[in-house]
Amino acid sequence: MTADAVGGVWTYALDLARGLADTGVSTTLVVLGPSPSADQMAEAHRVPRLELVDTRLPLDWMASEPAEILEVGAAVRGLARGAKADLIHLNTPAIAAGGGFSAPVIGACHSCLATWWSEVKDGMMPADFRWRTQALWQGLIACDALIAPTHAFAQATALTYELPRPFAVHNGRKPPQVSTWAREKMVFTSGRLWDEGKNIQVLDEAAALIDAPLHAAGPLQGPTGGPVTLRHAQALGRLSSQGVESWLARAPVFASAALYEPFGLGVLEAAQAGCALVLSDIPTFRELWDGVAVFADPTDPQSFASAFEELLVDPLRAQQLGQQARQRAARYSVSAMTAGVLQVYRQYRPDLFQPPAEVAA
Repeated sequence: MTADAVGGVWTYALDLARGLADTGVSTTLVVLGPSPSADQMAEAHRVPRLELVDTRLPLDWMASEPAEILEVGAAVRGLARGAKADLIHLNTPAIAAGGGFSAPVIGACHSCLATWWSEVKDGMMPADFRWRTQALWQGLIACDALIAPTHAFAQATALTYELPRPFAVHNGRKPPQVSTWAREKMVFTSGRLWDEGKNIQVLDEAAALIDAPLHAAGPLQGPTGGPVTLRHAQALGRLSSQGVESWLARAPVFASAALYEPFGLGVLEAAQAGCALVLSDIPTFRELWDGVAVFADPTDPQSFASAFEELLVDPLRAQQLGQQARQRAARYSVSAMTAGVLQVYRQYRPDLFQPPAEVAA
């Protein structure tokens, strides 16, 4: 399985590897892009039946030319052959373009430049986006099967690349232990704050309109480009998973103003912690959280500010909404995600990936 340590794919890969280990499956995790941090490495080493390979090879969206993506694919192909992999799970499907893998290839569609651009920007994509999109298309059609974290993103991927609709398997997270900490009057958000798709500027402007602090956890500086500046929200920088959990345990309200979000692991973690959710009104969030969240216009800071104020002045309402979100979050467990992924694996290696009941027998 490939992964990167830049965003939510890291969390997804470790959770899936942990779930697979529970069914007796071993995973060789090949890390592309920047090396994992010390706390990320420590987290990976706690996953049973996991071998980590840090390649420092470029991610597809950080490659300088198409040939570089093919070279990464060849390197991963060699690692898979050396590990005698029974199945290859690519969280970077573009590197499948060269083909030649010795086992079935499952491509996981977590995000892409083309769908990101359509939701975040206007006009034609720049030239470097166009060749990367072409490279990804070549990788997608080379995979034996594709999976996506929501039905909404599966549909967007199918329409964008004119492909059969990927299998939709919701992501999952193991919920944290229930905390007894008192909720403080504040709003919390987390994620890759440098990513325009996360739309942190709207939350930053909303922070100026409320009588409570808005704390934002996550990197302000991306792998490319300059840093994002927050004028009103309080930047916490990148936090460990334990650090994020401690903030979620104290925050009554979690916010995401994302314009583009194929799933949103940060939202799931907040729901599992019992935070009331104030989310942008986009198809992904409607699919996952309709009926248990407050939805706001992602282009309107006042829309978010009003939702924040209504919940912050009514702690009982925030608590009730948080409980509803926690109940909904139970659907999105690691075991459910693992079962869904194994169902796809089973179509291509039925001799190895048996249903849990058969494994137990």
